[in-house]
Amino acid sequence: MKGIKAIIALAALGLFGLTLAASAADGNFAKNHPRRAQVVKRDKKQKANINKAAKNGKITKAQAGQLKKEDNAIHQEEKADAAANGGHITKAEQRQLNRQENKVHKQLKSDEKADAATSAAPAAAPAASN
Repeated sequence: MKGIKAIIALAALGLFGLTLAASAADGNFAKNHPRRAQVVKRDKKQKANINKAAKNGKITKAQAGQLKKEDNAIHQEEKADAAANGGHITKAEQRQLNRQENKVHKQLKSDEKADAATSAAPAAAPAASN
């Protein structure tokens, strides 16, 4: 009798595992996972901020290109992390991705500030020739 109960319990556990794997495979779990959704939402907002700053002339096209390149690398890392973990990211991965996004955000603000200071500085007067 104990052997039959053990077999039934193992079968139920296996069925549960297959159901969970199927759910992850269809993408619903991946799309709705809160940690991943937070990182993806932040990534999209960051890209919008970079585009807005470039459009408004707060940063140069080269600066925008570099920031987008860094942001795309973060996005690719997030996708790789999710693929390795069945469609979700761990808390540690989320923290790491957010730290990287923080660095890109700080660089954007630094670039905006530097360009604002450069454009606000008065042009040097030409030297009088004797």
